[in-house]
Amino acid sequence: MKIKLFYFARLKEALKYSTEDLELPDESMTVLKLKAYLAKRGDVWGQMLMGKLKVRAAINHELVDDNAAIADGDEVAFFPPVTGG
Repeated sequence: MKIKLFYFARLKEALKYSTEDLELPDESMTVLKLKAYLAKRGDVWGQMLMGKLKVRAAINHELVDDNAAIADGDEVAFFPPVTGG
């Protein structure tokens, strides 16, 4: 399965990525499983995606929760919650 990932705001700065194409194992993939998969890349990845920061996700420009299924060819975006003030 191949997807395109986008990282925004603090995630983009911390992970040093804004976008990447990613080949995933051929298995059922959810947003939560993808976060866990990416968190294995190292400490910063784990802290950003599986730590205290509540990371939101969108699939093909629609906000989704962690249980949303990811399909081949999807665009997945990760971003921290937006706060107003």
